[in-house]
Amino acid sequence: MSRIRDITVLPLQYTPREAYGSARGLVTARGGGLVLLDTEDGVQGIGEVWGPPGVARAYLELIKPFYTGSSVFAQRGAAQMVLARLYHAGTQNQMTALLGAIDIAAHDAMGKLLDLSVAELIGGRLRERIPVYASGGYFTAADDQDAALARQLEAAAPRGFGAFKIKIGHNPAEDARRCALARRIIGDAPLLTVDTNGNYTEDGVLESMRRTADCDIHWYEEPLAPQDWSGYRSLAARAPVRLATGEALYTVFDFRRLIDGRLAAVVQPDLTLCGGFDVARTIGVLCAAEHLRISPHVWGAGVGLVAALHFLAALPAYPHADHVPFPPLLEYDVGENALQGAIFAEPVRYADGCLDVPRGPGLGVALDMAAVRRFGGN
Repeated sequence: MSRIRDITVLPLQYTPREAYGSARGLVTARGGGLVLLDTEDGVQGIGEVWGPPGVARAYLELIKPFYTGSSVFAQRGAAQMVLARLYHAGTQNQMTALLGAIDIAAHDAMGKLLDLSVAELIGGRLRERIPVYASGGYFTAADDQDAALARQLEAAAPRGFGAFKIKIGHNPAEDARRCALARRIIGDAPLLTVDTNGNYTEDGVLESMRRTADCDIHWYEEPLAPQDWSGYRSLAARAPVRLATGEALYTVFDFRRLIDGRLAAVVQPDLTLCGGFDVARTIGVLCAAEHLRISPHVWGAGVGLVAALHFLAALPAYPHADHVPFPPLLEYDVGENALQGAIFAEPVRYADGCLDVPRGPGLGVALDMAAVRRFGGN
């Protein structure tokens, strides 16, 4: 039995050349934390935690005693114990994100110990390539937002993506203009999805949907604030476009509320935030039981992207069989973010609208520690 010897968090930060972001505001830096889990027999697993790494480090001092000395194969029980014992700390926070990062790192270590990929560990490697959507079309600090959007889409359009996502949500009139511009650049064939990052109330969402109706929007992401349960219930009954949400939800409890209520057609857990593979697999089972689609959110460093690849590689196609009308799509950030690939010795391979699922044991990727140090690790 391989026991956990230590867990550490390394900070990561990258500053792009220009600020970019959503209707809620722009970001001037990208960041997060790497979690390194070391076992007593010398195996190291890597994970990724969402949010400020300093906060994750503070939580780690609180929860590390629940893990050290226990079997790496039993880390799920440690996470459940943390939630049970430290319930006053809440769950909508970075403690839950850290539990997920440790879960990802533990699965990486388990795969290395057994010489199996994580996809094999969590249900079987059902596919080798995962279709992605180009996640970009950001708001920027530029005076001409139409020109900024056009530059981003013109760079991504020739790369073979079958689906794109752009940011909207300033106001419905601008939404219509941005969506029409996107359609002119990417053409009619690719799927076009939009994301307001919860910057509207229900009346604003419906007005935006009305004004963008001729642009064939495939899904409308985070139309409302994450905890607006009544709003989502009302909107799900009225919206003419598929709703997608979930990136800002923590633990299986909120996802169960979302799924049981059928408040969205597309459920979007982020493994670096919701609780890792353990929680994501439960969300996948709940989605299958309610016949809902799942599309993981990814907007951090590369470890979270690779974890989501393995999750989708092992996800059954139920209720479909040979023909899947809309295969699960993975978010692939095409904004300027060196943390996505430069922290690895070999980045994940993209070609023709898909990412390859790494084939090595565990997550199948190795860190470039010189790059990790360059981006803030120590």
